[in-house]
Amino acid sequence: MTTILAAIFVFGVLITVHEFGHFITAKMTGMRVDEFAIGFGPNIFQKKVGETLYSLRIIPLGGYNKIAGMDPEEPDSDDSFKSKSIPARMLVILAGSLMNFLLPIILFFSIFMINGIQKPVDQPILGMIMEEKAAAQAGLQVGDRILAINGEKIATWNDLVVTLQKYPDKEITVTAEHQGAVKNYQMTPAYDAQYGRPLIGISPTYEQYQPGVVVEAATMGAGYTKYIIFAMIDGLQKIITGAAPADVSGPIGVAKMAGEMANQGMLPLLNFIAFLSINLGVINLLPLPALDGGHFVLLVLEAVRGKPLGARATNAIQMVGVAIILSITVLAVFNDISR
Repeated sequence: MTTILAAIFVFGVLITVHEFGHFITAKMTGMRVDEFAIGFGPNIFQKKVGETLYSLRIIPLGGYNKIAGMDPEEPDSDDSFKSKSIPARMLVILAGSLMNFLLPIILFFSIFMINGIQKPVDQPILGMIMEEKAAAQAGLQVGDRILAINGEKIATWNDLVVTLQKYPDKEITVTAEHQGAVKNYQMTPAYDAQYGRPLIGISPTYEQYQPGVVVEAATMGAGYTKYIIFAMIDGLQKIITGAAPADVSGPIGVAKMAGEMANQGMLPLLNFIAFLSINLGVINLLPLPALDGGHFVLLVLEAVRGKPLGARATNAIQMVGVAIILSITVLAVFNDISR
């Protein structure tokens, strides 16, 4: 029961936030929204307020806004999607993902406010070592203190970072203190394009700061969200190029993980929602037909051509997109079942 309730809560939050982004920007730009729906299938609840029907449907795996004029065959009107400027339509299309990026900033901010913020200690003591990276392969261990690199004295963590930058892809000798004994370790820092500097796969020790530091919590929330966005983009690039396996989880896998997080407490569950929200935002911006990114590409084409694609061509493109998404969904569900 916990898994079911947690899954409904997680999917409900993610879908509502995403669709609300489209909804509010459509309203702000003067578009008529005939229906705002959370879920698919038969209605559980519906209520019409003004010109919009608000509905809650039985299958909590999606949602939609029925914006006037989104269907290319629908007649035009002053309050339709098609009648508005291209920048206004682009804003509406992008707003769902933008809300998915705003949500984790708020959630991470809340988590940092409650739990406090961990900050790195400036001493060159290893707090974590990444597997299969240079430091781990050379034999360095958590708790070791770095004393020197190629004979250059290391007094602070910043000294360590600055010194490593001098040796991209060059073998170095790291002198470290391990349980009272001083040892030398040979390794080669590998240049990392994401960070823009040579790395050996280590991180510092951290100290816990008191909760309630508003500015720091907000800054950390935004920074952490940005980091995860770029990490997910990098992961997608590796999957597309074949550098990483396409180990995709579907709704069953997500529901199971939601239940596991809920059993650990509210903060782990909120952290999980934040990660999923970023994932949803990034995926929706992919330039695939039927996704927000695909709609955005069509608007770019319209701006370049000076006129939109015809209804037949647009519908054909959308059908291809639906087929691709359904194929990915089937693969994800198959992965869930096989696990």
